[in-house]
Amino acid sequence: MTSSDKKLIRRWYWSGAVLVFLMVIIGGITRLTGSGLSMTEWEPIMGAIPPMSDAEWIDAFEQYKQYPEYQQVNRGMSLGDFKYIFFWEYFHRLIGRVLGLVFLIPFAWFLIKKKFDAQQTRRSVFLLALGVGQGLMGWFMVQSGLIDIPAVSHYRLAAHLLLAFTIFGSCIWFAMDLYEQKREALHSLREMKTWLGIFLFFLILQITWGAFVAGMDAGHVYNTFPKMYQYWAPPELWIIEPLMLNFVENIVTVQWLHRVIGTILGIIVIVMWVRTYMLQMNFQVKMWSLALFTTVLAQYAIGVFTLVFHVPVWLGVLHQAMAAVLLGVLIAFYNRLKNMSKLSDAGS
Repeated sequence: MTSSDKKLIRRWYWSGAVLVFLMVIIGGITRLTGSGLSMTEWEPIMGAIPPMSDAEWIDAFEQYKQYPEYQQVNRGMSLGDFKYIFFWEYFHRLIGRVLGLVFLIPFAWFLIKKKFDAQQTRRSVFLLALGVGQGLMGWFMVQSGLIDIPAVSHYRLAAHLLLAFTIFGSCIWFAMDLYEQKREALHSLREMKTWLGIFLFFLILQITWGAFVAGMDAGHVYNTFPKMYQYWAPPELWIIEPLMLNFVENIVTVQWLHRVIGTILGIIVIVMWVRTYMLQMNFQVKMWSLALFTTVLAQYAIGVFTLVFHVPVWLGVLHQAMAAVLLGVLIAFYNRLKNMSKLSDAGS
């Protein structure tokens, strides 16, 4: 590929990352405003057009009334209130459609013009498969709230969020790979990459249990910090039998684990930051480590405020958005280390 081809493809990947980030934000608003079940049908093509007349709005509202959320939670709501929750779910799906077009049109052009090499072809097909899977997972998640209990499965919500973050992280990784990298003299690069791998493992756990917290509304219990009222470990932690179910079904345990894993991430990132100085690593690595450290610190603080203020919508959305920012910084940092390592190996 020429340098101009790389530039175009890199911008394409970055546009995907930005749109997925926007979808994560809108998805958070949709969840926190209780809007996710307002659209009861999945129409990838025709669903792009919202109700345009009073008759169409009334018809959409009547469809909504046939499902458990209206019957058990929102009975008696006005048409105006329905339009409000419908807007957020519609907007979330609309951004998904825009993302699909932003991907497919340049993808076809790059293929026709033979701008891709073999690696970029594989990567773009991989993103296409993830995007299709995410659309299906989104509807699979919504379906879980349209039968009997008007709440989506927190397992499906977690899968939906993890898929979004996978697409987001992949776009960033693929874009970063297309930048030129200067050769650097590095020390103990392997150790730093190991720390980042450990951090990524716990971050995936944290995102998963964060989705569980959101799906189970576990952020509305024990709204104190650092203790959960007077407890470091509340008495309800292990009340479900069998014991292992507490980790995924007990709202107290789910919130407690989210706190614990967040604290572990904070400890890991502090150790990483200190180690960059102990190992006398170069300025670029130190700055990436500092960026990761400050992002974790900000996210931890936002999480605490979200909890103690009983999950206001704006803080809940900010907390979810910062999780994506944190993942993006981590992916970019690891990518820089990987490419530095390649250059160091080539020069040795």
